[in-house]
Parts: sequence; structure tokens; C-alpha cells
Amino acid sequence: MNALRKIAAGSLAAVLACSMAACGSGNANSTDSASNTGKTVKVDEKSAKATSISDFGGMDGLVAAAEKEGALNVIALPHDWSNYGDVISGFKKKYPKIKINEQNPNASSKEEVDAGKTNKGTDAAPDVYDLGLAVASTSTDNFASYKVQAWDKIPDSVKDKDGKYYADYTGIMSIGWNADKYGDIKSINDLTDPKFAGTVALNGKPAEAGAAFNGYLMINQLAGGDIKNLQPGLDFFKKLKDCGNLTTVDVTDGTIDSGQTGVVMDWTYNQASYQKSLKAKGVNWKFKTFKNAQVVSYYNQAINVDAPHPAAARLWEGIPVQRRRPERLVQGRREPGTARLHEEGRHRRPDHPQERHHHRRRSGELHQRGFHPHHHMAPGQLGQDHRQLT
Repeated sequence: MNALRKIAAGSLAAVLACSMAACGSGNANSTDSASNTGKTVKVDEKSAKATSISDFGGMDGLVAAAEKEGALNVIALPHDWSNYGDVISGFKKKYPKIKINEQNPNASSKEEVDAGKTNKGTDAAPDVYDLGLAVASTSTDNFASYKVQAWDKIPDSVKDKDGKYYADYTGIMSIGWNADKYGDIKSINDLTDPKFAGTVALNGKPAEAGAAFNGYLMINQLAGGDIKNLQPGLDFFKKLKDCGNLTTVDVTDGTIDSGQTGVVMDWTYNQASYQKSLKAKGVNWKFKTFKNAQVVSYYNQAINVDAPHPAAARLWEGIPVQRRRPERLVQGRREPGTARLHEEGRHRRPDHPQERHHHRRRSGELHQRGFHPHHHMAPGQLGQDHRQLT
């Protein structure tokens, strides 16, 4: 089934890339994450080949090896995306001898992997990735096999059997808009109203960005399509383009603040942050999900197989509990993607059912409620509500 999901993810993304290009959904402002600016680096082979914490002799050995490296390169982790600001701050506080180098916070999942390839063998390569399943499941040759200490407690359905990646957190696709300016939105047909001229946006390219990929799938479902019939969604976006309401502007905090993108299809955790920031400016930003088209995406943790700091990468990989502590979940409005996610040897259970923001164009995979659990695109073959993973 994993192989089937990989094929489905890649082929569906390719179909959408070609089809949506005709609707003008291309993005000419994509950030280049892959410029090579690093210096050649020699890594510790023992750390680079470690597949579990036991290869370091335990946590003390792993920490010592990571501190000896003295650095960790992360990519695509904006501070207001899923509370990563707190995660990074917490890591710095706990491991002050390890300098965190933050690269291109707005990179898509594809751009993350591209940066690893381009900077291979240098100290500029990312050590770790945070990826959507569509990219993660088709890029395993670029990942190191490493199973965190509580690996066995992660459901098989949301992890790679060889330890190449595991699901970290999830969100629900939604439509958000400036309610002060546009009033209520009851259905997607409302989006063809002339008052929305040039302001309705997907968040990125469907072939590269999870927000756009899954935003399209939500619209397709609402338009009467399903996983085997993508045409209704394509027809709807063509209608949006023809009436002048679809914009290809890259969605950012700035375009939302300015009103340039007044209606945005994005994750609930992004929408929650837009809502919070705009409220402080006196703007009423609303967002809604749809019971008959709830698309859920899972994001995954992975280690660059050519990580310049392999021990630090493995230390980072094993502490996702830092962003799942209940008080941080409330701040970050995010939903963990695995059953009882953990620090090496520690367990915590989150209590908040939603997630938080950034405009990052993340590549993802989906689970649509109402689909049969064995549909190709359902991560983890989940047949019940996605909250069963929390």
C-alpha cells in the first residue's frame, strides 16, 4: 500500500501541475532554495551511519556527538508555522553548544530536498527536513534510515518501514477570507461573485505545495469530484479564471495583510494565525472547513542522508515532543500526526485538536473524510476521523 500511495501522490501531482497550468496557477515567484554557498565538510562516519540511539551508546553519547559537531542546519521552519519558534528556542536553550542555522523558512518540500542535493558534501546542506508525504514518500533515497527510541510506538501506517521518515503533525484544508470586506461565504459558488475579482488564491503550485495540492482536492470534492475524478475541480478553477477572480499571486502574510489575496485556501493552522494577526489590525478574518470535503495532510520528519551534522540531525529528530506539550499546542494550534509522540524515552499526549500557521507552500498528502479508507491517497489507510492519531 505504501508503494501505491507513492505512485498516486506523484501521478496526481503531475496531473494537477499540467492541468492547473491552463488555469494560470503557476507561480513565478518561487524561492530558490538550492544555491550552493557552502564549504566542503567531512562528517563522522559512525554518526552518519547510525540507525538508532543505541549506535551512540544512549542519549548521553548522542548529545556528546552532536555537541562536538556544534551546529544543526534546518530548513523551511518559519517560527509561526506549527509553533516552530518555540521548538527552536527550546532546542537552543537545552543544547547551547549547538548552533542552529535556519535556512529558507518559506521553502516548499521539494525545495528542501533540492537544497540537500545541490549542497551535498558541504556545510550548507540541510541536516533535517519537514516534508509533506507526496514528497517524502517519493524521495526516500535522499533520507537516512534512523528510528527514534520510541519508534515502535508510532503506528506503522504513518512511518516508513525502514526509518526514512515518520508523520509528525496534520492539518485540515479550509477557506479563509476577509469577512469585513466580503461578508459570508456559504459555498464555493459564492467565489464566482464579481466582488472577489482577482483575489481568490491557492497557496502555491499544486505539484509542489501541499496547501495548493490539497486546496485543489478540497475544491474538487466540493464541486462534485472525488479522488478518481479530478475534472470538476479543474472546471471550477477554469470558471474562476474566466470570471477574473483567480489570482496567481504567491500567498504571503503581506498579500493577506494588504488584501491582495482576500480569499485563501489554506490549512486551518495557517488560517488561525492569519486570524490572530489581522484581528490586531481590526480585520475580521474568518475560515471554515466543509464536512463533506475535509482534506487532511500529514507532514513528516526526515534526516538528510548527506547531513553535514548527522549526530545533531538525529538529536533533533528524536525530540518532537517539544512541540507537542499541551501548553504549546494551544499556542500553536496544531494536531500531532502520530499516536503518542515523544522525546527519546518520554511520552506526552496533546489535548488540542487544531493547528497553526505559516504561508509556507508545503507539499503534502491527504486523507479525505467520506472516502473509503483504502483509497490510494489516504495516508495510513485511515478509515476513521484523523484524530484517532492523537
